[in-house]
Amino acid sequence: MEAAEQCGVLSLPEIREAVNFDRFISGLEKDRLVVFCDEDAPVSNPVQALSSFGNNRAGLVVVVGPEGGFSDPERALVVAHESCVRVSLGPRILRADTAAVAALAVVQSVLGDWS
Repeated sequence: MEAAEQCGVLSLPEIREAVNFDRFISGLEKDRLVVFCDEDAPVSNPVQALSSFGNNRAGLVVVVGPEGGFSDPERALVVAHESCVRVSLGPRILRADTAAVAALAVVQSVLGDWS
């Protein structure tokens, strides 16, 4: 809460109980943008992949893979979401915690209040 106050954030992120990955992805609203960090993304530039979405999205979720990457069924489940954009974070495989920070920085710079 102190960090949110320091940054001037007006609302705290909601933290929910852990759920099965399939259930989480299937339960997302159809219009929620899913930023899927996928090393096999067809567009290697994440800024290019995200730029067409503008910063007018009310909600999004960033999906970063587990150690070892996504299984083929997990990848297919995420890609099947109606509002999914696959982004690459570059040629190096990042640890999950590093990938999350890198992805959020890109999302903020392209879709956040910097754009």
